[in-house]
Amino acid sequence: MIVAVVDCGTNTFHLLIASDEQPQKILYKKNLAVKLGQGGIAGHIITDEAFKRGIEALKEFSQVIDKIRPDKVVAYGTAALRKAQNGNDFILEAKSKTGIEIQLIDGLKEAELIYHGVRQAVPLTEKKILIMDIGGGSVEFIIANRDAIFYRHSFELGAALLLDKFKPSDPITEEETQQIKEYILKETTPLFDELNKHPEMDTLIGSAGSFETFAEIISEKYDHHPLEYKEKFYDINLNRYEQVHELLLQSTTAERKRMKGVVDMRVDMIVIASILLHCVIHTAPIKNIKLSTYALKEGMLYFAFNKNLK
Repeated sequence: MIVAVVDCGTNTFHLLIASDEQPQKILYKKNLAVKLGQGGIAGHIITDEAFKRGIEALKEFSQVIDKIRPDKVVAYGTAALRKAQNGNDFILEAKSKTGIEIQLIDGLKEAELIYHGVRQAVPLTEKKILIMDIGGGSVEFIIANRDAIFYRHSFELGAALLLDKFKPSDPITEEETQQIKEYILKETTPLFDELNKHPEMDTLIGSAGSFETFAEIISEKYDHHPLEYKEKFYDINLNRYEQVHELLLQSTTAERKRMKGVVDMRVDMIVIASILLHCVIHTAPIKNIKLSTYALKEGMLYFAFNKNLK
């Protein structure tokens, strides 16, 4: 059986096509920086420019899908499409012009899918861990182990959303950083109330996205070579991350564009993403950070192959 999954995220649209033969074979993989939430996410609107970028990306994906002819195509829409006043218009136009039928999923389902993606990449044990996925429109947190999910929540604190809401200076000021931190901590009170129930939990796993950027910057800065992605997960040195966090806070947009390890689509949002992570690791008893290269789209594949979801 061959399955194609399309993840219509707030920042990036992903296409992943795989066969369920053992071991699983990836037939095609493509990410496109659509930035669906750019310029309108705080006002719950997809701008005309972002709308067009999204449809063009799906047209490109549709051409690949038509060539490979998978047995099943699953497409999910997340935060930007969930909240946008014209999200349904986008879904209708996507179906009309590309044949791709997007299903909206809520934040809890998104968190569940992220967990199943991460579980395929990171060898979990009976010990509970905290999974964090920093999207453009939302941030998902999952407390889980290899056998079960104990807590999951989606917060409207995505990097694109906060960037659009606060519109920080370039570089961001200390006052702006503190203002954003206070807002994050206030909004995530339910998370930290839950974390207090699990004082033994000391490991955070970041799924793809911004965590790949943190790992790539660290690899370039300290190991003097690009991250090679030979593995499905990587340890992120906490002390080195702290230094990278300070570097990002002090950097201008122009400096980040020249920074090794920062891809173009994350130049604007990586500072906000780092503030989000920094808030968590300094409020919760986190001693270890890992990057999972698997995230939502791999969780979508898992369900398509193993749960037979519609």
